[in-house]
Amino acid sequence: MDSTKYSQADFASIEGKDIMERAAIFAEFLDDTRKRRHLQYRRVSLSGSAPVMQVKDPYTGQIREMIYFGSNDYLNLTRHPRVIKAGHEALEKYGAGAGSVPLLGGTLDIHVQLEEELARFKGCEAAMIYTSGFGSNAGTLISLLQKEDCAILDMLVHASIVDGCINTNIRYFSHNNMESLERVLKRSQDKYRTKLVVVDGVYSMDGDIAKLDRIVELAHHYGAYVMVDEAHATGVIGENGRGTPEHFHIEGKVDIVAGTLSKALGAVGGFIATSKPLVELIRFYSRSYIFSTAMTPQAAGSLIEALKVIEEEPELRQKLWDNINYFRKGLTTIGFDIGNAETAIFPIIIGDDLKVKEFCRRCHEENLYVNPVVFPAVSKKLSRIRISLTAGHTKEHLDRALDILESLGKEYNII
Repeated sequence: MDSTKYSQADFASIEGKDIMERAAIFAEFLDDTRKRRHLQYRRVSLSGSAPVMQVKDPYTGQIREMIYFGSNDYLNLTRHPRVIKAGHEALEKYGAGAGSVPLLGGTLDIHVQLEEELARFKGCEAAMIYTSGFGSNAGTLISLLQKEDCAILDMLVHASIVDGCINTNIRYFSHNNMESLERVLKRSQDKYRTKLVVVDGVYSMDGDIAKLDRIVELAHHYGAYVMVDEAHATGVIGENGRGTPEHFHIEGKVDIVAGTLSKALGAVGGFIATSKPLVELIRFYSRSYIFSTAMTPQAAGSLIEALKVIEEEPELRQKLWDNINYFRKGLTTIGFDIGNAETAIFPIIIGDDLKVKEFCRRCHEENLYVNPVVFPAVSKKLSRIRISLTAGHTKEHLDRALDILESLGKEYNII
């Protein structure tokens, strides 16, 4: 099989083939992809998340020391001494796991403390924690929206949001386009029991920021509520790192604030912050919450401390933004198309899936860890290399990356 003639979309469903037959055909696709060294996924780290990481080369077995631009650990809190110490202490006190689901014995006082801290940090009445960000988004939306309701989604929202709307009506509006949103709101007026506009605060593939102030204004004008996923915004934007509502000075006006605990906060999990009655409703109807064992004590302990670090060490966020501004200037000066990137996520838009795979292969060979994003994750004309920065990257790391990217950009006629 020539893998360059196919994409993953071709194997999502194969007419007349059962699951085992489909798996065998997909295995052929992956085998050829590996032979071409185009499979730059699930590369194994021997050292964990850090600006420079030891990676086992999947093709040669060589241990590479790579500048790591694939992490969402924006403030490098996975390695922060205070965060690690707090996790150790919680592990020693409570053990390795919670032992049960939250409603039936798995809730520890450290979980309650984390929920209280998240509610305070996000300026909401109450919060609840999940074991993953995907689970918090999908579980919340499935529990709230039914066939009488409508989810109004930015067309680039995260997959967890789309999956969470499986039981309700969905209307999409053009990405970050307020005229498109208003048209959808007008058409949906008086048609549904609940209308919920759902957006990402920072979009994970493009690095741009939702126009949340206008979104809230329009939604409330037309009788809709607003939910924002703060996965890539928490700890990164806003004067105190509290995310998109703080960035736009509208804290307390967003109806539901959601997010992960695995990016700038450096651990794992997800959360929902909203009114106390709505949190209580979700607790008793969200299946991904009810039927999942509660968060590990170590994660909860680390996260409580991570919130304190974000508030007490603003220099980490300033260093991240220094890196963002420096790297953006470098990429644009070279001549790369980075779309509307505003934050720590940079797409280098190439618009050719094969070139993206080859470009990523060459980056790997130069010990630069970046990620390929190809169809169907994005449209073919917007296929790209995705780069994410952290506070821990040095100017030397950034300059080395810019030199490699410029050289490869010329080699592949991208610039």
